[in-house]
Amino acid sequence: MKGVRLKDITKMFGNVHGVKELNIDIQPGEFFTFLGPSGCGKTTTLRMIAGFYYPTEGKIFFDDRDVTTLQPNKRNIGMVFQNYALFPHMTVNENIAFGLEVRKFSKAEIKQKVDQVRELVRLGQYGERKINELSGGQQQRVALARALVIEPDILLLDEPLSNLDAKLREETRIEIKRLQAELGVTTIYVTHDQTEAMAMSDRIMVMENGYVQQIGTPQEIYNRPVNRFVSTFIGESNTIEMTITSIDGEQVVAETGPGVSLRGRLTNSSPLAPMHVGETVHVSIRPESIQLGGGENGLTGTIKFVEFTGMSVHYLVDISGITFKMMSINTGGELLEVGDAIRLNIPTRSLYFLGE
Repeated sequence: MKGVRLKDITKMFGNVHGVKELNIDIQPGEFFTFLGPSGCGKTTTLRMIAGFYYPTEGKIFFDDRDVTTLQPNKRNIGMVFQNYALFPHMTVNENIAFGLEVRKFSKAEIKQKVDQVRELVRLGQYGERKINELSGGQQQRVALARALVIEPDILLLDEPLSNLDAKLREETRIEIKRLQAELGVTTIYVTHDQTEAMAMSDRIMVMENGYVQQIGTPQEIYNRPVNRFVSTFIGESNTIEMTITSIDGEQVVAETGPGVSLRGRLTNSSPLAPMHVGETVHVSIRPESIQLGGGENGLTGTIKFVEFTGMSVHYLVDISGITFKMMSINTGGELLEVGDAIRLNIPTRSLYFLGE
């Protein structure tokens, strides 16, 4: 179990930056996720940690050991790829044993370790099955077992759930987190799926265009995003441009162009937000924080759209020309309809003032 430190990492592809000025300190035993849209640099970063790419600038350390230019097979990493990269002509046991055979373990040791890890991933009865006789979820667990059987210092997972259907993704997500917690292995996970990142991670690094936008716990990333990109990429958000009209102690009043005035808290702001009277800021309001009824930030609007999902009801509400998304838990009552008038309250604690 080792920590991973990336110091001033830049990776160039010709004249194009894949990753720019990256600094990360991943703790031993941590589940750390690289999150961002396609092309943001997350897989490039993972491949540098694995040794498949070398950085153009900067250093990579496992604990205090410089591994920047060390070959992949010398790093003691386990890796699970998006397409699993299993050998279809081999059985489950043979696939899992492959890394041990390369490392010249004895047949007795290989059998013991393979049997042990196969039980760990709940494939106890599948040792002699061929890969094409397994479901997608079972194949994913074989790939995970093959990565774990070598007892890696660091486990790298590159979009491992992307080929699974929604129900299987959720089941396998829970399974991966269970295994990671049980084994305590330092795990670096790449995904573009913010639900996966939020559910599994100890900390998340949000990336865009090769740059780190924010690093923090799921709660920090969700509740205190540093800028508009993080706010809108992680979950849903009403992001509204407003002008600060007054600041009185901890109370901030901001107003939109159409004249919607909202009160918030000075402490509920990004360090990048220009919190001064007269400044234009962007205000993030999560749909689930908007309440039905009056209150400290009471607003009246008209429903433009209704979406029933079973567990929740989603509304789009027009208020003075601004569309607000809101979400309420389904309690079995009557749904409001398009065209209905609606009274909303946005608690002051639910306003978050953003930087660019």
